[in-house]
Amino acid sequence: MIVEPNGTIGILGGGQLGRMLAMAAAQLGLRTHIFCPDAAAPAYDVSAVKTVADYTDETALAAFSKSVDVVTYEFENVPADTVAFLTSNGAVVRPGAKALETSQDRLIEKDFVNAIGAMTADYHAVDDLESLKAGLEKVGSPAILKTRRLGYDGKGQTRLTNQDSDLSAAYEKAIEFAWAEVGAAPSILEAFVPFEREISIIGARGSDGEIKLFDPAENAHRNGILKTSTVPATVDQLTTENACAVTRKMLEELDYVGVIGVEFFVLHDGGIVINEYAPRVHNSGHWTQDACAVSQFEQHIRAVAGWPIAETTRHSNAVMENLIGAEVKEWRTLAQQPETCVYLYGKRDVRDGRKMGHVTRIIARS
Repeated sequence: MIVEPNGTIGILGGGQLGRMLAMAAAQLGLRTHIFCPDAAAPAYDVSAVKTVADYTDETALAAFSKSVDVVTYEFENVPADTVAFLTSNGAVVRPGAKALETSQDRLIEKDFVNAIGAMTADYHAVDDLESLKAGLEKVGSPAILKTRRLGYDGKGQTRLTNQDSDLSAAYEKAIEFAWAEVGAAPSILEAFVPFEREISIIGARGSDGEIKLFDPAENAHRNGILKTSTVPATVDQLTTENACAVTRKMLEELDYVGVIGVEFFVLHDGGIVINEYAPRVHNSGHWTQDACAVSQFEQHIRAVAGWPIAETTRHSNAVMENLIGAEVKEWRTLAQQPETCVYLYGKRDVRDGRKMGHVTRIIARS
């Protein structure tokens, strides 16, 4: 299925990723219809049509599916039942349900990654306090306890540190606290990975099966939130090739159409461990807007619309920096800086920990 110019792309979700997808679609002569329950979603500002309704509103979903040529989503927490309903009503949804459902449960995601021959941290399913204790025996300490579903930017997780034999009672209380901190919800315990750096690969697969990958970005986080993504990453060619091979394998096994973001831990010996993947355009790929001829957003629209996907050649080095919370108030100063591209998301409320925009600083290749 190919969406012709002047056709309509339906987007589930109205945040900054939906906003930038809508802008990329407009550049290609395509319209967008945003479906989102948030009446103040920033993507509405740049979309031809909007529907403000809950993702479980079948009447609204049915009307939405009839108004668009293809459906995609801007975040992975869209209910799988929503995608199933749209598909049952004849909508083409890209990426498909398998990619979405696999990414929504960290245990299923880890099982999938291992099944395709890639490496993850050691992990253990946690359903109660007893299985948490058993998990600590298996994966060791320190370890990270995460909810299996939802949670992002460091939310829904807590770290457990080494047990001191003289403080066993205190340690037992710490375990109980950690379980309570994630809401006593079905969780996963992951071994701590002693990594040297974090990188991500932004990849795309077209409806014809063609795959294109952007250069790896090196990522730095602050308080669990991505702060900067830098290209080129400080990794050798073999590490890059291995990360690209895993990303290609993942795209093929998921029968994926669209852009995917895959996060890796790079070990001291250059080996790689997958942290997680996102079935959508990814924060660490924002640098592509200014350092490549085609951004991750245009690439995603091309793929889901059935168009040929583009070459991903990088023409400059770059550093993307998220503007978090009150940092967005420095927009005037940032706008005066040379070789700096400013993106503000149009969010009305400035809150601590909220991504309000980003800047990309272009650096000439040496």
